[in-house]
Amino acid sequence: MEVKRPVVLLVAAVLAAGCSGEDAPRVQVAEVGRATVAEVVDAPGTVGARATASLTAPADAAVAEVLIADGAQVEKGALLVKLSSPAAQERLRQAVAARNSASATRITVPRADLGPLQSQVDAAAAASIAAGRAAAAQIPDPGLRAQAEQRVAQAEREYRAAAAAARASIAQLGAGADSVESALSAVTGSQRAQAAAAVTVARQTVEALTVRAPIAGIVTLGAGSAPAGPAGDDLSGLISGLPEAVQGPASAALGGGGSPGSTTSSSGLAVGAQVTTGAPLLTVTDLGGLTVDAEVDETDVLLVQAGTPATVEIDAVPDATYPATVTAVDLAPTTSARGGVSYRVRLDLGGGRTTDDSAAPQPRPGMSAVVDLQVRTAQDAIAVPAAAVVRTDGRDAVFVVESGRAVRREVRLGALGEDMVEVVAGLEPGARVVVRDADRLRDGEVVRS
Repeated sequence: MEVKRPVVLLVAAVLAAGCSGEDAPRVQVAEVGRATVAEVVDAPGTVGARATASLTAPADAAVAEVLIADGAQVEKGALLVKLSSPAAQERLRQAVAARNSASATRITVPRADLGPLQSQVDAAAAASIAAGRAAAAQIPDPGLRAQAEQRVAQAEREYRAAAAAARASIAQLGAGADSVESALSAVTGSQRAQAAAAVTVARQTVEALTVRAPIAGIVTLGAGSAPAGPAGDDLSGLISGLPEAVQGPASAALGGGGSPGSTTSSSGLAVGAQVTTGAPLLTVTDLGGLTVDAEVDETDVLLVQAGTPATVEIDAVPDATYPATVTAVDLAPTTSARGGVSYRVRLDLGGGRTTDDSAAPQPRPGMSAVVDLQVRTAQDAIAVPAAAVVRTDGRDAVFVVESGRAVRREVRLGALGEDMVEVVAGLEPGARVVVRDADRLRDGEVVRS
C-alpha cells in the first residue's frame, strides 16, 4: 500500500562545511530538529448510501397502481405501489378454511364401561363361595368337613386372583385408549399449527401486495419484468393474430407476455404490468448520510481504527475534498482490486469543499474515490527528511556527519510522513544527517561539502 506523507519543513537545513580531501564524496546534510509529522495511508474507495432497500413482488401479480413518481423523495411507510393477485387471495382463503377445519377437529377414542359387569361377576362369585362354606359346615365328619372347607378357600383365592387380573386388563385397555387419543391429538395439534402458519404466510403475502417504503429515501422504480427478446416478440405477434376469444388461453399455454393491454418498462413500473414472484419492483435509497467503503492493505490496516479521520477525493469532483471518519474495520479480509489482501474500512462521509472554499456537490452512490486515512500524527517530534533514512537487513539507520566522517546510526521510526519521518530513538536535535544519496555511503567514510 502506498503511503502518503505530508510535507513538513525542517527546523534547520545546512550544507556540510567540513571537507577532507578532494576524493571524499560531497554530501548534503540537514540539522535534526522538531516538527509535526502526519502519517497518511491512501486506499481506493467507493461511495455508498447510508441505507438501501430493494423491494420485490411477493407473488405473481399485476401492477394495479403506481402511486409515486420515479426519483421522488418519500418517508418511511409511504404507500408506493398496489399489486393485484387473485391467486394470492385464493391461497389465503384456502389457508383460513384449512385452519378452521383443523381447529374444529377433536379426537376421542371410544371406551367400554366394564365396571357393572365386573360387579355382577363379583357378586355371583361371593354367593357361590358363601353357599360352599355353608354346605361344608353341614358335613358331620370332621375330616371330610375340613377337606371341603379347604376346597372352598382355594376356590376363593383363585377367583380373587382372576378378578384382579381382569381388573388390570380393563385398566390397561383404558390406558391404551388414552395413549392412542393423546397421539392422535398431537397429530391434529401439529396440523393446526401448520395451518395457522400457512395462514400467517398467506396473509403476509396479501398484505405485501400493498407496497410501502421500508425506509425514507429516494425511489427508483424497477422493471416489472424482463424485456421480451426476439422469441417473446414472435410469440406476441402470433398470439395477437388469433381471435380475441382464444388469445388469453393461447397466451397462458405458450407462456406469452400477459393479457392484452398490459405493459412493462425497462426503466420503470407500469400499470397493468405482470410481475412474477421475486421480480424487482423498486429501490428506496437513503441519501441522508453517505458512506465510503475503502480497501486498506493488510500492511496498514492495524493502524486504522474507529474514529480515525480521513479526507476523501471523488474522481467525479477532482477539485474538492470531503472529510470522513472511520466507523468500522472488517475482521475478515477480502481480495483487493490491486490483487493483494485487504480489509474493508467503512467511513461516514461529510460535506465537501472545493478549492475556492465553496460547497462541493453531493456525490452519488457507486462513485469511485481515494481515501487518505490520517493514521498517526506526532506533534513536536524529532524529525528527519525521509530521504535521510536507509534500510539494511530490516534495520533503519541514518548517516550522521561527525568530524568530517559519515557515521551510521541506527534509529527507530514512528510516524511516517510524506517528506518527513519521526525518529523516536537514536537521534537528538542538533545532529547533522545526510539527506541525499545516503544509501551510497559507508560507515566511517570521509565526506566533504
